Amino acid sequence: MQELRNRQATHEYFIDARYVAGMVLLGTEVKSLRDGRASFNDAYCLLHKGEIWVKSLHIAEYSHGTVNNHDPLRDRKLLLEKREIRKIESRLKEKGYTLIPLRIFFNENGLVKMEIGLAKGKKLHDKRDSIKQKDVDREMKRYLK
Repeated sequence: MQELRNRQATHEYFIDARYVAGMVLLGTEVKSLRDGRASFNDAYCLLHKGEIWVKSLHIAEYSHGTVNNHDPLRDRKLLLEKREIRKIESRLKEKGYTLIPLRIFFNENGLVKMEIGLAKGKKLHDKRDSIKQKDVDREMKRYLK
């Protein structure tokens, strides 16, 4: 099964908590996701009236779709339990926290799920430290092989 990752997320943010949410999608969106045709550029999540929505997630139109094809940038609702939404809402009120999509995947039942992360933005020096640590880890793996 196809898994789509937001690779910029860990570079730009410290991920404090992760949640797995269901997505409300149309049929052509699911087919397009199975082909791996989605982009996380500028995608973000927001809380509105007790519901979590993902905005600016680009899911390409399905190639064999008809006039019933979906709008690639439409807002999509995420499905979480009430207690998880309340927990996220209380953390979002703290300064510096945001909610970002991390990956889209299909679970064992074939349903589309999205992993979202409660994140805090990195400063420039934090990003440099992350890059330096990745380089050290890569060198260690290369040395141990």
